[in-house]
Amino acid sequence: MTGFVPPPYPYDRLKPLEAKARAVPGGTIDLSIGTPCDPPPALVHEALSDPDAVRAYPPSVGTAAYREAVVGWLERRFDVRVAPTQVAACVGSKELVAGMPQWLRLRTPERDTVLYPAISYPTYAMGATLAGCRAVPVPVDDAWRLRLEAIDPADAARALCLWVNTPGNPAGGLDDLGAAAAWGRTHGVPVLSDECYAEFTWDGPSRSILQHGTDGVLAVHSLSKRSNFAGARIGFYAGDAELVGYLSEVRKHAGFMPPGPVQLAGALAWRDHRHVAEQVERYRERLELLIEAFARIGLEAPMPAGAFYLWVPAPDGDAWALAERLAVEGGALVSPGEFYGEAGAGHVRVAAVQPTERIRLLVDRLG
Repeated sequence: MTGFVPPPYPYDRLKPLEAKARAVPGGTIDLSIGTPCDPPPALVHEALSDPDAVRAYPPSVGTAAYREAVVGWLERRFDVRVAPTQVAACVGSKELVAGMPQWLRLRTPERDTVLYPAISYPTYAMGATLAGCRAVPVPVDDAWRLRLEAIDPADAARALCLWVNTPGNPAGGLDDLGAAAAWGRTHGVPVLSDECYAEFTWDGPSRSILQHGTDGVLAVHSLSKRSNFAGARIGFYAGDAELVGYLSEVRKHAGFMPPGPVQLAGALAWRDHRHVAEQVERYRERLELLIEAFARIGLEAPMPAGAFYLWVPAPDGDAWALAERLAVEGGALVSPGEFYGEAGAGHVRVAAVQPTERIRLLVDRLG
């Protein structure tokens, strides 16, 4: 009998293109993975070397200072008021996304289905697979928003959760979070709203599902994108008091805990907005430069409604051909859209995560 065989990690499939991009004079401009290139805020440096925070085991749920900083940020940013007991820390948001189906199935063993956007971050579906659950994609519309009405009632009846991602990765769509929360309450399904790109909302204000009440919903946030803290691995989940309490206890038994110095630094980062405002302007400028780069080869690359990716339609729907052309002509490495679901196969995702001068170099190369 053959057990589970992990599929190839999507970005490992780019190695042949990486070799072609590296051959371009001046080297590769890697726009394939959304890993920040800019510095974290200077105010966190001292906290990361605090010996007292290193010495003892940190609380899995998050220190009081960390959770209080999150509570303050949610109120300032979204006018949402929650108690510290409705907030818990996570080791970056990816481990939470991947592990959530396992924790929820222990809670509701008669259900076995994870609903997630048909074009989305691969870990929503992989988390279901790793938990032995059904991963069922929910169709999206032309603006890359969830079509809640398209969910099969039979799937809703089996659903452990519905994942929402706003602004969305890879396409930047902005879902109706109020409608998602209402759908979940109607069907008795927890709605998990991944909001790690909320600060980078270009079409209107930043938004959170918590603005529509906390019953039956969780908002998931991370410092990875907001504060260039991806290597430190810290975020939080907040919302429904019963669900936060359950997850906190389960995760405590499993030993999930962000390191003490990281929690200390994270609290400082949530309290500061100046560095975020600077990062917002960096990403806006880089997106505009990338739009110009695609215009130079005759392709329209729409400005997203949110996040820092361009979701570019490929000529004749051939994303791998476009990715190869960008590697050969521009030295740029981008991700074919099939990495984000079969429905994305005709696009490429371009992450604005290289220094501005490197993106200007791409504009020049393609021009």
